[in-house]
Amino acid sequence: MDDLRSTLKSLYDGRSARARRFRYGLILFDSISIVYFIATAALTSTPLFVTLNAVFGVFIVLDLAARLWISTNLRKELMRIYTLADLVVVISLVLAPLMAESFAFLRVLRGLRLIHAYHLLYDLRRESMFFRKHEDAILAAVNLLVFIFVITSLVFVLTFDGDAGIAGYVDALYFTVATLTTTGFGDITLTTTGGKLLSVFIMVVGVALFVQLARTIFQPAKVKHTCPECGLSRHESDAVHCKHCGTTLKIETKGDTSG
Repeated sequence: MDDLRSTLKSLYDGRSARARRFRYGLILFDSISIVYFIATAALTSTPLFVTLNAVFGVFIVLDLAARLWISTNLRKELMRIYTLADLVVVISLVLAPLMAESFAFLRVLRGLRLIHAYHLLYDLRRESMFFRKHEDAILAAVNLLVFIFVITSLVFVLTFDGDAGIAGYVDALYFTVATLTTTGFGDITLTTTGGKLLSVFIMVVGVALFVQLARTIFQPAKVKHTCPECGLSRHESDAVHCKHCGTTLKIETKGDTSG
């Protein structure tokens, strides 16, 4: 068992080529699961979907169990945002047969795994200059997309009949985006007290996320690298010295090998 634990730890935390391939495989699985959960949120449950849900659930549980097993600080691992999201996803899959798919929208929270997994961010910062330059904008965009689809699925579950199908889901998406942007066409509205409170939540939180995305897109592109002397964490991608204290920086880059 110790050998297995050591192997898993090297895959999840290591810096070898095999570890990076393993983590990129997890990224692919996470992406597929997110697309699947979004695509099936408005579809009627069938034996095929039940089977696919079980398959995804097994893989998510195995991944979650492995992360918890190799963790040196179990409490800290349990409090991570993507661990909590995975727990919610697993619970929604378990309760689905009992709750008539009413918690299906929670599975979109799986998207948080992509944006808060430490080693995913580390690998991308290390290997992709594009990601290093636009990290804040990319993370803000993913945050906004996760928010939109979670709220869309929630609106669909709470306000549309189970047989509304794809058209109902599109209406829920339309309402979410119109409310988020405060456009307020008024052709689709939530009239109940709960619906009005949900609309307020969408406007307050959604606008904040939208503004964050706009700000990161239009601000000068910088990379994350903490200065060992003064702690400044944002620098130009080609910086040699910290502009705050003048300390020599060693920002990781593969360099330009085209010449």
